[in-house]
Amino acid sequence: MHPEPDSTAAAAPVATAPDVAAATAAASASSTHVSTDTPFRSRVGLPPGPVFAALGLLSALYFAITGTVWAVTGEFTRLGGHVVELFDPTVPQWAYFADVVHLEGDPLSRTDGWIVVAMLGGSLVAALAAGDFRLRVPELRRRLVQAFVGGIVAGFGARMAFGCNLAAMFTGIPQFSLHAWVFTAMTALGTWLGVRLIRLRWWQGPTIPRPAVARTAMTPEAKARRLRRHRATAAIIGLGLLAATVGYALTGRPMLAVAVVFGTAFGALIQRGQICFTAAFRDLWVTGKTKLADALVLGLVVATVATFIVLQVTGTAPLTKPVGWHTVIGGVLFGLGIVMAGACETGMMYRATEGQTSAWLAFIGNIVGATVLAYGWDHWGIQRTLVAGAPKIDLLTTFGPWPALALSLAALGAWSLAMRGIRTRRRARLISIEGAR
Repeated sequence: MHPEPDSTAAAAPVATAPDVAAATAAASASSTHVSTDTPFRSRVGLPPGPVFAALGLLSALYFAITGTVWAVTGEFTRLGGHVVELFDPTVPQWAYFADVVHLEGDPLSRTDGWIVVAMLGGSLVAALAAGDFRLRVPELRRRLVQAFVGGIVAGFGARMAFGCNLAAMFTGIPQFSLHAWVFTAMTALGTWLGVRLIRLRWWQGPTIPRPAVARTAMTPEAKARRLRRHRATAAIIGLGLLAATVGYALTGRPMLAVAVVFGTAFGALIQRGQICFTAAFRDLWVTGKTKLADALVLGLVVATVATFIVLQVTGTAPLTKPVGWHTVIGGVLFGLGIVMAGACETGMMYRATEGQTSAWLAFIGNIVGATVLAYGWDHWGIQRTLVAGAPKIDLLTTFGPWPALALSLAALGAWSLAMRGIRTRRRARLISIEGAR
């Protein structure tokens, strides 16, 4: 790696023609590689920038229609509660299920339940149609255990903080809730700690070279037949989701129909855009790549402006969560857990539908962790010790509508500017590497 050029004009040497030609050739050779770092281009699927922007618009529209936000870990907690309830009928009496999320009905009778089901369905349809589905088991079996344990830590932290990367970040910041900003900062810290953990020798485990003959090559005809089967399956699943939407609409349950439509769209978009909040933060600490983080900021800007318009037009009050030590601890645990698991909630959902077995174990672990938190809410005194008395602070009430919008956008701008140095150093490194070849 060559040293970075001096930024002062006085110290800069005069460039000769060969120097300019070499620099031009290096930049040209690296242009294809470097350009994929922008959130508006992608080697596979859809570019994450436009996908994040679309998700931001859809989440604001979903809030305008339903009065709720795009979230999943609350439903994960309910799923765990339903399982435990089979063995302990007192589960609905736990303080968490009495005061925070409720166990009435079943997943198919709740909008939050259908968001999860339809996200999985939409992501699976997209993966099958694109030929991205293939059963994948990690070569190192310890990765399965690590994914499960990481899922437990992430699920526990998410529910302690009243939300994951969706409810406490992607839809929390546009709701102008201070807790979302604290959670985001603590998640960044947690992912930084997580990267330090997964780099340890005992975590990485032995390196096992994969023999060249380990994977059986498929003929083009076999690949074509498999893709046709997958696309037929995708069509059947898509028709099932459409039937559910029409059925709910015709039987007087429009909110469930809305949840199916939006959940399907969310799932398809996160799969095609490969949207993973874990990677957005982890890449900053591992490779200096800001592509997903830049796309995330763009999506938050769109979601913030769109949600602001919804709040002002409808007069709806923003959804604000309490901010306190539970936000700090929960955010750090969540960030640590998603790096351990290798994926956040959105990442593990689309990877699970692509056939990655470790993602399914992270999914199960997430449900387990969220359920353990629900039990500890009153049985271990978590609510009494960390949450009781924590204030709910929304920027709209504190500063007024327009100052709150300006402050939120300024904070997102500062986030983007803070990554400028990382972005510049990575680009210079890539150009230098390509130029040395």
